[in-house]
Amino acid sequence: MRLAGLVGVLVCSVVAQAKDIDPATYGYPLVNPFEATITSTPPDLRPKLLLDEDIDQQDYSITLRPEREFTLPDNFWSVKTLRYRLARQDGNAPLIFIIAGTGARYSSSTSEYLKKLYYQAGFHVVQLSSPTSYDFMVSASRLATPGFSTEDADDLYRVMQAVKAQHPDLPISKFYLTGYSLGALNAAFVSHLDETRRAFNFERVLLLNPPVNLYTSISNLDRLVETTVKGINDHTTFYEVVLGKLTRYFQQRGYVDINDAMLYDFQRSRQHLTNDEMAMLIGTSFRFSSADIAFTSDLLNRRGLITPPGQPITEGTSLTPFFERALQCDFDCYMTNQLIPMWRQRFKGSSLNQLIQQTSLYALEDYLRSSDKIAAMHNADDVILGPGDLGFLRRTFGERLTVYPYGGHCGNLNYTVNSEAMVEFFK
Repeated sequence: MRLAGLVGVLVCSVVAQAKDIDPATYGYPLVNPFEATITSTPPDLRPKLLLDEDIDQQDYSITLRPEREFTLPDNFWSVKTLRYRLARQDGNAPLIFIIAGTGARYSSSTSEYLKKLYYQAGFHVVQLSSPTSYDFMVSASRLATPGFSTEDADDLYRVMQAVKAQHPDLPISKFYLTGYSLGALNAAFVSHLDETRRAFNFERVLLLNPPVNLYTSISNLDRLVETTVKGINDHTTFYEVVLGKLTRYFQQRGYVDINDAMLYDFQRSRQHLTNDEMAMLIGTSFRFSSADIAFTSDLLNRRGLITPPGQPITEGTSLTPFFERALQCDFDCYMTNQLIPMWRQRFKGSSLNQLIQQTSLYALEDYLRSSDKIAAMHNADDVILGPGDLGFLRRTFGERLTVYPYGGHCGNLNYTVNSEAMVEFFK
């Protein structure tokens, strides 16, 4: 009996082994995680995809929070209805929902890339904004206080049902789901919700670079803003250093064209950013997302932390002073002053550790371990991972986890090797 039990354990260990991609054969050229995160994949190593004009696509809008059309200032006219993008095939095909990452709208560059990838593979594609984007918070979120994963998933699920209802004649053979970064965490919770509501019965779900412990990931990103950059003194700001390098680079080239290819070429030039400068640039980008969340949540809920409740805000009101105030509040500040109080009041929450448990993949551990339809792809050098996170993913997903050696945070999603694997999973 003891021998049989040992054999069983060994067999389970073999079956549950994650797929680790060998660095020697992977071929992704950027081994610096900060550089990969910022510049993405060199253009000649990306798959050849359809152009926008070759895709049958259109933006649509749905009204989910009609009461806000009359309570919000006209500054928000463009986001009082939720917009999304649908790319449709000629005939019957699977439909895949794409959930964007932190603060990103449905039309973000990563969502656009994933749309082209899956559309070319023969799928209908729906692109959705992140629950942390200001447009989703205004037009779709019931509590307008993102960060509590089960509520974010509930909001997303309502959006997906509304999208489905808006296109009753779209011939759909099955439903798929994916998301990148925070959108991947959202996708896991949406999939879990669908197990009981059964509006889609997702056949396959793919998580791309998800945060495991949400609090760890946001803490990692917030700390990057505090990086000490050489050459910056009391009279020179970080932005002036970066702008100066970009200016000299464009002067040498003779023209201005900011895109992924330019950033890759820029990092090969003499004006390239240092590790510390790249770290701060990534952190600063996340800080802007945090400020958006803090400002929008405060305004919608009339909390008076950033926007004075007694001060009317009209179309002519400058929002700059409020946004500058929001920039002083990192994500931890947002959690402390807005998310946690809301969670305690509405959901009888208590400690920070309890909230971390409920908002992270830990809360879905049993479900993720037992659900064969869900897989994850991650990078060993991803800046959002903390100690023990990869170990959790290995134990939970087993052979349904693919770990790439390089790529930073989502920097290699458009690398040919990754792209082929992402399509193959759904095929």
